[in-house]
Amino acid sequence: MYRYINLALLVAYPISWFAPLMKAGLLPLFKLSEVSVISGLQSLWQTDIFLAVVVAVFALIAPYLKTIGLALVHWHWLSPRAAPLLAFLGKLAMADIFLIALYITLAKGIGVGRLEVAWGLYLFTACILTSLWISWATERARTQTSE
Repeated sequence: MYRYINLALLVAYPISWFAPLMKAGLLPLFKLSEVSVISGLQSLWQTDIFLAVVVAVFALIAPYLKTIGLALVHWHWLSPRAAPLLAFLGKLAMADIFLIALYITLAKGIGVGRLEVAWGLYLFTACILTSLWISWATERARTQTSE
């Protein structure tokens, strides 16, 4: 069952990257009404390339590589010994959720403009948490079969 949920994440992640994370108005960095992971990366690329690369690693590369790695483990094309690397990639992906939440908190605290959380943030968070759960369940099943 885990393998099919994991495969569904390969479709859900790209959808979450283009879905609106928040609706923002009058923010200096984003001159957009809706901010997605992709539109945020495009804006960052124009102002701070290093930060854009860091966010791309956290939001796009780490979770997708982890999902692909788990799929390879589930279909027995990759050794389960790769689990520590996959767990590390999952932690990187979770850091992105923290950064987005921190940005929303700071923007609301400063009181510049208006900021509303949109459905894409919940979808992206659900993808990350589902991936973490699949990793945990896969590791648990592996340790139970080896005992």
